[in-house]
Amino acid sequence: MTGSTDTGLFTARNMVRAGLCAAAALALTGCGGKKQTAAVMAPSQVTTIGVNSYLWRASLDTLSFMPLLQSDSAGGVIVTDWYTNPKNPGERMKVTVMILDQDLRADALRVTAAREVAANGGWASAPVEAATVQKLEDIILTRARDLRRNSVGG
Repeated sequence: MTGSTDTGLFTARNMVRAGLCAAAALALTGCGGKKQTAAVMAPSQVTTIGVNSYLWRASLDTLSFMPLLQSDSAGGVIVTDWYTNPKNPGERMKVTVMILDQDLRADALRVTAAREVAANGGWASAPVEAATVQKLEDIILTRARDLRRNSVGG
């Protein structure tokens, strides 16, 4: 006798076929669906340059009154040349800003400053108050947050 004697609805072949059809149907249901809507807030990580572009732009805006010596957007470094305040010609400042990350975070920004005072016909190093550097960091971070907030039109 050739062939199978099972002719019922629940044969092994029919069960395997039904299982494969169910698995294929489940796989296909995941293919469709709605696209996700855009976020209301602008992303904190903007990488059109090597570092966070909000921090970069805010740093340049904040230091725009000082002459730039070096700026490297890929490495995230801004170095100003010596700046002398016309109201205080016996003192000059130099600032370095380093952006350390692609995210808009407070720890992604490092500001250092050097100060010199006129002495004996030349310039002598003088200490920089910690509050000066902290204030610069706060101004840059506030400006960066404003730029991010304004980038979505709100």
